[in-house]
Amino acid sequence: MLTKILTYHVVSGRLSTHDIKKLIKAGHGKAELKTVAGGTLWAMEEGGHIVLKDEKGGTATITIPNVYQSNGVIQVIDSVLLPN
Repeated sequence: MLTKILTYHVVSGRLSTHDIKKLIKAGHGKAELKTVAGGTLWAMEEGGHIVLKDEKGGTATITIPNVYQSNGVIQVIDSVLLPN
């Protein structure tokens, strides 16, 4: 279960907040992101912040954006997202 929750927080690729905002705009206010665990997260912009919604309806806000690492980009969030 822990592995499923952890991989639910991972999206393939190197998505910066700029990239996520472009996806939100292209999706008319909502972007659908597929996770490594096979689930879905939805990204929206609220009050200038990117908010992620999980499959159970919970939300998390990106609090520290764009922590670039050699294997990707970390977006620090303020709560745990849960798969269905």
